[in-house]
Amino acid sequence: MTVRLHWFLPTTGDDRDVVGVTARDSLQSRTTTRPPTLDYLAQVARAAESAGFEAVLTPTGSDCEDAWLTTAALIPQTTRLKFLVAFRPGVIAPPLAAQMTATYQRLSGGRLLLNVVTGSDADEQRAYGDFLSHDERYGRTAEFLDLLRTAWAGEVYDYEGAHYRVAGGQLRRPPAQRPPVFFGGSSQAALPVAAKYADTYLTWGEPPAAVAQKIARVGELAAAEGRELSYGIRLHVISRDTAAEAWAEADRILAGLDPAAIRAAHERFSASESAGQRAMAALSGGRTDRLEIHPNLWAGFGLVRPGAGTALVGSHEQVAERIEEFAALGIEHFILSGQPHLEEAIRFGECVRPLLTRQLATA
Repeated sequence: MTVRLHWFLPTTGDDRDVVGVTARDSLQSRTTTRPPTLDYLAQVARAAESAGFEAVLTPTGSDCEDAWLTTAALIPQTTRLKFLVAFRPGVIAPPLAAQMTATYQRLSGGRLLLNVVTGSDADEQRAYGDFLSHDERYGRTAEFLDLLRTAWAGEVYDYEGAHYRVAGGQLRRPPAQRPPVFFGGSSQAALPVAAKYADTYLTWGEPPAAVAQKIARVGELAAAEGRELSYGIRLHVISRDTAAEAWAEADRILAGLDPAAIRAAHERFSASESAGQRAMAALSGGRTDRLEIHPNLWAGFGLVRPGAGTALVGSHEQVAERIEEFAALGIEHFILSGQPHLEEAIRFGECVRPLLTRQLATA
């Protein structure tokens, strides 16, 4: 199994403590020590490129800088780095999205990857003007991706579905290379959409047995569609020269979390519409004393941070071993992050990546 490494672009800001796309009461409001300026994000992108990462995931949400605009500004700041742009189908029309992807591919020389995010916190969805229910959003995403495929073909088309209607549509300059579609979602409504339309199915970091079960289910659904997917996982990393140093850093981060924020976040995450978010909350149970849920897999970030909540913690050798353990399950794409993202990209590239050389795909 090949291993393809990707990093994360901190468009919310960066720090040495927990930073993420905040969900109201999950984190105390504060200013990050490194605002997401173009200069700083360019430093992170160049560091990721130099460290050997293939792409950077750029998140979407009301607390982030816009992923499309930010990554477009970084195209001339890099040479080969790809941009995994997260976006929500509900806030953009499919024909316009098709045109944007085609333009992006031409301007970047084919360096666009798409991360389709069907939804988020219900309150945030409504703040964007989206009032569909959880399952309705996945139905809309299926239509959206169907329309993207149709538009990318470059032919004149009409389309009429439950959510979209297009008459005489045509993408006059379709992309020479269609951007791969990365797709995440753990609910019963999400998995069939992934099986039919995704190129890569993404999961958040759970213990290997749970990950294996999930990708097996998606694989069965994809096979029924006559398709075969690749698989990816989203994880944080705390990698140090020794395991003791890595766990000391995890303890430092944990000590800085407000117990009231942990309680509020756990209550909110446990009641989330997102099956994946509920699963992240269940890994810790809102407790701080049982956070190593599998050897070197730590659920501390998920105490307060929505989305990906687990980290690989250990010596460089141990982190490499855990990556290889997930790779043995069929995981090909590893979307990693570490705070601060600048220094940790360099550390991972220098200390962990060489240990994976025998599996690493050439970007």
